[in-house]
Amino acid sequence: MADDRQKAGRPRQTVKAEDGAALRFLYDSFLGRAVLKLLVSPGVSRLCGRLMDSRFSRRFISGFAERNKIDRSQYEQREYVSFNDFFCRKLARFSFDERPDSLIAPCDSKLSAFPISKEREFMIKGTPYSVAELLRDQELARSYEEGICLIFRLGVDDYHRYCYMDDGTKGGNVFLPGKLHTVQPIALRRYDIYKENCREYTVMETRHFGRVTQVEVGALLVGKIANHQQAGSFRKGEEKGMFLYGGSTIVLLLEKGRARVDEEFFKNTADSLETVVKIGERIGTAV
Repeated sequence: MADDRQKAGRPRQTVKAEDGAALRFLYDSFLGRAVLKLLVSPGVSRLCGRLMDSRFSRRFISGFAERNKIDRSQYEQREYVSFNDFFCRKLARFSFDERPDSLIAPCDSKLSAFPISKEREFMIKGTPYSVAELLRDQELARSYEEGICLIFRLGVDDYHRYCYMDDGTKGGNVFLPGKLHTVQPIALRRYDIYKENCREYTVMETRHFGRVTQVEVGALLVGKIANHQQAGSFRKGEEKGMFLYGGSTIVLLLEKGRARVDEEFFKNTADSLETVVKIGERIGTAV
């Protein structure tokens, strides 16, 4: 079963994403957008990443945990050598829905669900997004005609390790360089973050869901997307990788007719709500 942060039969929580004052300044003002051009560059992210890897950054841990109401008792009890070491902390206990036909969430996140059209596009707030532009691969994008796109948006308070959603085999990870806009909804009003942000994707041949592509999307001040392995086999629930400091997103692409995703996710998304899910939680079943 999923880890002990989840309660059987609990109603799923929904949230309406709200943009803070700092993000409104960066994305909605002329001066802010001038500052933003500097912040979204990979160089600034690398510099921030080095700071967060330093021993000096340990002084930020307590304040961060308190502001974001992080229950540290749920995680490994040890001394952290840097802020990033704490940010990528591991759960003390992790389990997942082990039923063979269950589709599990690969991470803690706020989930949105979108049908993919025959033209291989999905709509977010009335704006079309292309699977081919997301992957920069027209042939691979054809696999997902009339399939499903699941977007798992992680906030800074979420657990930033992610797992495989089924057993299977995979090719190498494909890295696509780019900028590092925030993954908050405010960025979608001005930028195609699923085309512009740096990202890394993995094509997986899974036992129960066919060909699944998982895309890890970097975001504002994310220092690194860290996948653990290249080509090889994997098991459901096995850790796939982790994000270092910052908010970030995982996109899961499912082929037509291979998965039945719970209808509440589509309904909530249509109502401009995101649904809170936990890593390992069942979100659908194989067809």
